Amino acid sequence: MQITSLAIPEIKVVTPKIFRDDRGFFSETFNASVWEAAGLTDTFVQDTHVLSRSAGVLRGLHFQLEPSAQGKLVRVARGSVLDVAVDIRHGSPTYGQHVSRVLSAENWEQLWVPVGCAHGYCTLEPDTEVIYKVTNFYDPDNERGIKFDDPAGPVLSARLSVAI
Repeated sequence: MQITSLAIPEIKVVTPKIFRDDRGFFSETFNASVWEAAGLTDTFVQDTHVLSRSAGVLRGLHFQLEPSAQGKLVRVARGSVLDVAVDIRHGSPTYGQHVSRVLSAENWEQLWVPVGCAHGYCTLEPDTEVIYKVTNFYDPDNERGIKFDDPAGPVLSARLSVAI
Protein backbone atom coordinates (compact mmCIF):
# COMPACT_ATOMS: atom_id res chain seq x y z
CA MET A 1 0.00 0.00 0.00
CA GLN A 2 1.41 3.37 -1.02
CA ILE A 3 0.44 6.60 0.83
CA THR A 4 1.37 10.01 -0.64
CA SER A 5 0.44 13.61 0.22
CA LEU A 6 -1.31 16.07 -2.08
CA ALA A 7 -0.96 19.89 -2.22
CA ILE A 8 -2.75 20.03 1.14
CA PRO A 9 -0.26 17.73 2.93
CA GLU A 10 -2.75 16.21 5.39
CA ILE A 11 -4.86 14.93 2.48
CA LYS A 12 -3.42 11.66 1.20
CA VAL A 13 -3.78 9.39 -1.79
CA VAL A 14 -3.80 5.78 -0.61
CA THR A 15 -3.11 3.21 -3.31
CA PRO A 16 -3.59 -0.40 -2.21
CA LYS A 17 -1.89 -3.21 -4.07
CA ILE A 18 -4.24 -5.19 -6.27
CA PHE A 19 -3.52 -8.70 -7.47
CA ARG A 20 -5.44 -9.64 -10.62
CA ASP A 21 -5.77 -12.97 -12.34
CA ASP A 22 -8.29 -14.74 -14.56
CA ARG A 23 -10.60 -15.28 -11.57
CA GLY A 24 -10.79 -11.57 -10.68
CA PHE A 25 -8.69 -9.75 -8.08
CA PHE A 26 -7.65 -9.57 -4.44
CA SER A 27 -6.83 -6.33 -2.60
CA GLU A 28 -6.29 -5.34 1.00
CA THR A 29 -7.95 -1.90 0.99
CA PHE A 30 -7.06 -1.01 4.58
CA ASN A 31 -4.39 -2.19 7.00
CA ALA A 32 -4.09 -0.60 10.46
CA SER A 33 -0.35 -1.28 10.77
CA VAL A 34 0.41 0.38 7.41
CA TRP A 35 -1.87 3.28 8.39
CA GLU A 36 0.00 3.78 11.68
CA ALA A 37 3.42 3.42 10.02
CA ALA A 38 2.44 6.35 7.77
CA GLY A 39 1.81 8.46 10.90
CA LEU A 40 -1.97 8.27 10.64
CA THR A 41 -3.58 7.59 14.01
CA ASP A 42 -7.26 7.96 13.15
CA THR A 43 -9.57 5.06 14.01
CA PHE A 44 -12.57 4.16 11.85
CA VAL A 45 -16.01 3.54 13.38
CA GLN A 46 -18.30 3.15 10.38
CA ASP A 47 -18.31 2.22 6.69
CA THR A 48 -20.74 3.79 4.21
CA HIS A 49 -21.61 2.53 0.71
CA VAL A 50 -23.27 4.88 -1.81
CA LEU A 51 -24.69 4.13 -5.27
CA SER A 52 -25.31 6.96 -7.73
CA ARG A 53 -27.35 5.86 -10.75
CA SER A 54 -26.40 8.70 -13.13
CA ALA A 55 -23.22 10.41 -14.25
CA GLY A 56 -23.08 14.00 -13.01
CA VAL A 57 -24.53 13.32 -9.53
CA LEU A 58 -23.00 15.84 -7.14
CA ARG A 59 -22.67 14.85 -3.48
CA GLY A 60 -21.20 17.36 -1.05
CA LEU A 61 -19.47 19.39 0.01
CA HIS A 62 -20.17 17.93 3.47
CA PHE A 63 -18.54 18.11 6.88
CA GLN A 64 -19.51 17.75 10.53
CA LEU A 65 -18.72 20.14 13.36
CA GLU A 66 -16.96 19.08 16.57
CA PRO A 67 -17.54 17.01 18.57
CA SER A 68 -18.75 14.94 15.61
CA ALA A 69 -16.14 15.89 13.00
CA GLN A 70 -15.20 13.06 10.65
CA GLY A 71 -12.14 11.98 8.74
CA LYS A 72 -12.97 9.89 5.65
CA LEU A 73 -11.12 7.28 3.62
CA VAL A 74 -12.93 7.27 0.26
CA ARG A 75 -12.71 4.70 -2.54
CA VAL A 76 -14.68 3.80 -5.66
CA ALA A 77 -15.76 0.18 -6.10
CA ARG A 78 -17.47 0.71 -9.48
CA GLY A 79 -17.31 3.64 -11.91
CA SER A 80 -15.46 6.88 -11.22
CA VAL A 81 -15.76 10.24 -9.48
CA LEU A 82 -14.05 13.59 -9.34
CA ASP A 83 -13.39 13.72 -5.61
CA VAL A 84 -12.80 17.10 -3.93
CA ALA A 85 -11.58 18.06 -0.46
CA VAL A 86 -11.51 21.64 0.86
CA ASP A 87 -9.45 22.78 3.84
CA ILE A 88 -11.85 24.56 6.23
CA ARG A 89 -9.46 24.66 9.21
CA HIS A 90 -9.23 28.30 10.33
CA GLY A 91 -5.57 29.22 10.77
CA SER A 92 -4.31 26.48 8.44
CA PRO A 93 -1.78 27.66 5.83
CA THR A 94 -3.97 26.00 3.19
CA TYR A 95 -7.31 27.32 4.54
CA GLY A 96 -9.85 27.70 1.71
CA GLN A 97 -7.76 25.71 -0.75
CA HIS A 98 -8.94 22.50 -2.35
CA VAL A 99 -7.51 19.43 -4.00
CA SER A 100 -9.22 17.11 -6.43
CA ARG A 101 -8.51 13.64 -7.69
CA VAL A 102 -10.24 11.23 -10.02
CA LEU A 103 -10.96 8.07 -8.07
CA SER A 104 -12.07 5.03 -10.01
CA ALA A 105 -12.50 1.29 -9.83
CA GLU A 106 -9.80 1.18 -12.50
CA ASN A 107 -7.07 3.25 -10.78
CA TRP A 108 -7.96 1.79 -7.32
CA GLU A 109 -6.81 4.94 -5.52
CA GLN A 110 -8.39 6.09 -2.27
CA LEU A 111 -8.47 9.57 -0.78
CA TRP A 112 -7.86 10.27 2.91
CA VAL A 113 -9.80 13.42 3.89
CA PRO A 114 -8.92 14.38 7.48
CA VAL A 115 -11.04 16.15 10.09
CA GLY A 116 -11.25 19.83 9.20
CA CYS A 117 -11.87 19.33 5.50
CA ALA A 118 -15.16 19.44 3.59
CA HIS A 119 -15.62 16.59 1.15
CA GLY A 120 -17.67 15.97 -1.98
CA TYR A 121 -17.62 14.30 -5.34
CA CYS A 122 -19.24 14.28 -8.74
CA THR A 123 -19.89 10.97 -10.49
CA LEU A 124 -18.28 10.62 -13.90
CA GLU A 125 -20.06 7.39 -14.92
CA PRO A 126 -23.50 5.89 -14.37
CA ASP A 127 -23.94 3.31 -11.60
CA THR A 128 -20.95 4.51 -9.62
CA GLU A 129 -20.43 3.00 -6.17
CA VAL A 130 -18.42 4.82 -3.50
CA ILE A 131 -17.37 3.25 -0.21
CA TYR A 132 -15.88 5.24 2.61
CA LYS A 133 -14.70 4.66 6.13
CA VAL A 134 -15.33 7.43 8.70
CA THR A 135 -13.75 8.26 12.05
CA ASN A 136 -16.95 9.42 13.76
CA PHE A 137 -20.62 8.52 13.58
CA TYR A 138 -23.09 10.51 11.48
CA ASP A 139 -24.62 13.32 13.53
CA PRO A 140 -27.38 15.27 11.73
CA ASP A 141 -27.28 18.04 14.36
CA ASN A 142 -23.65 18.81 13.48
CA GLU A 143 -23.84 18.21 9.73
CA ARG A 144 -23.01 21.19 7.52
CA GLY A 145 -22.34 21.80 3.85
CA ILE A 146 -20.78 24.23 1.42
CA LYS A 147 -22.56 24.88 -1.86
CA PHE A 148 -20.04 23.97 -4.56
CA ASP A 149 -20.64 27.21 -6.50
CA ASP A 150 -21.06 29.58 -3.55
CA PRO A 151 -19.33 32.85 -4.54
CA ALA A 152 -18.28 33.37 -0.91
CA GLY A 153 -16.78 29.87 -0.67
CA PRO A 154 -14.32 27.77 -2.63
CA VAL A 155 -14.73 28.09 -6.36
CA LEU A 156 -15.16 24.54 -7.57
CA SER A 157 -17.79 24.85 -10.27
CA ALA A 158 -15.23 25.31 -13.06
CA ARG A 159 -13.38 22.11 -12.15
CA LEU A 160 -16.58 20.09 -11.81
CA SER A 161 -18.01 21.28 -15.12
CA VAL A 162 -14.77 20.51 -16.97
CA ALA A 163 -14.73 16.92 -15.66
CA ILE A 164 -18.28 16.05 -16.74
